[in-house]
Amino acid sequence: MPRPRLLTTDDWPEAELRAAVLAGELVAVGECWASPAEPQDAALRAAAAAWSLPDRRLVAATRTAAWVWGALSRSPLPHECVLPGRVRLRVDDPTVRVRDVGLAPEDVTELAGLRLTVPLRTAVDLLRAPGPSAGRMHRADEDAVRGLVATGLVPLDDLRHALERLGVVPMARQAERRMATVFCAPGAGPRQPALTR
Repeated sequence: MPRPRLLTTDDWPEAELRAAVLAGELVAVGECWASPAEPQDAALRAAAAAWSLPDRRLVAATRTAAWVWGALSRSPLPHECVLPGRVRLRVDDPTVRVRDVGLAPEDVTELAGLRLTVPLRTAVDLLRAPGPSAGRMHRADEDAVRGLVATGLVPLDDLRHALERLGVVPMARQAERRMATVFCAPGAGPRQPALTR
């Protein structure tokens, strides 16, 4: 399959790219640009994210992975990435936030030159991510989890079972409570996930 055509600041000066957006000739795709006729699919977003990351060993995760999968409409900055357990890498780029985590081989896939967490792992990590205060989730993380479910990439039952399998991993019980809050209102059935793209 041919790689989606993206333009970057490697191709044209940024001012010209932005002028082309104003003229309706290009649209922004993360930190890259593409023709408005180019399908805005996961492969295009993955190629844009891959261009933006300083090292191919980084694995796009949480909100960045959710954006690639189509669960969010805008690319997050800073990009959120993880390094698999034994990889050591110093990243001095302020547009990239990196955490060291343990990843199983089935947690990671590759798309258009980008290594990223699979949708289920992405949703679990978003539910476990530190929030603005105790017990609360960042609104963008909540929207990303809803988007992953709404797109059909993460069935709710699979997400529930994945959280149950975490056992005593830090933030596991909080992630289960957050999932209940995101998808259920008090006294009501499951909320319909809102598609955010």
